[in-house]
Amino acid sequence: MFAGTHTAIITPFRNGRLDEDALKKVIDYQFDGGVQGVVPCGTTGESPTLDYDEHDRVIQLTVGIARGRGLVIAGTGSNSTREAIEMTQEAEAAGANASLQVAPYYNKPTQEGLYRHFRDIAKNTSLPIMLYSIPGRCGIEIGIETVVRLAEECPNIRAIKEAGGNADRVSVLKQLLPADFEVLSGDDSLTLPFMSVGGVGIVSVAGNLIPKEMSTMVQHALKGEWAEAQAIHAKFNPLFSMFLKLATNPIPIKTAMALKGLCDAELRLPMCEMSDAQVAELKATMVKLEII
Repeated sequence: MFAGTHTAIITPFRNGRLDEDALKKVIDYQFDGGVQGVVPCGTTGESPTLDYDEHDRVIQLTVGIARGRGLVIAGTGSNSTREAIEMTQEAEAAGANASLQVAPYYNKPTQEGLYRHFRDIAKNTSLPIMLYSIPGRCGIEIGIETVVRLAEECPNIRAIKEAGGNADRVSVLKQLLPADFEVLSGDDSLTLPFMSVGGVGIVSVAGNLIPKEMSTMVQHALKGEWAEAQAIHAKFNPLFSMFLKLATNPIPIKTAMALKGLCDAELRLPMCEMSDAQVAELKATMVKLEII
């Protein structure tokens, strides 16, 4: 279901408010570039600083703008199980195709708590669910045994976005999980390593800026055309590395999108702009790669 490239889209702002015109431009740019889906209201979409009405509005707009051209995988995770259930049900009512559920952050539940959290969300929606393990942000990872348990007991938990930087973990997951349970990379630079051991795609940050290139790379890999996929990876890996080096996501990608003319560079505190020197460094890389 989730094989391919799915872009974790930015949330454009203008003068402190959601920029709906820019959101449409961003989403159209994704599907024109050949991605298989978009993920609104994830980390890249600055979900921690969206209020509830904005969160619902972004998902509703995304479903309408997508018009069935690909999947809308709504980011509806929370560190509150009740809140995650409510947001997921609202996304389902809005017409989303699936839900991305991040590991609860800050409160650091046990693996049993994680299991019960995701189980209860799954029980309260018919949407397919993609788990999201990103220990660098959440302070915990979704343990392999917990993923296996959830896959066995919750039929609508169908995939996991792996952002822990460990290809060995992907190998073990593929060995222990049902054959139809899908693993996707959560790091652009690790897309091909993860796919080489059984991953089926990427939930991409860079896809905001280069959707065609990311989609083409992943499709080559899915077809076993590794030389072609590696050529694209080699060309754009400096950009992936720069996004990680310059500042916390989504600051660099939103700045790059503004340089591309797709939105304003406006962020919400506590996220703030990069220095002029950092912007110049990013712009020089984009010019070198002929993105602008």
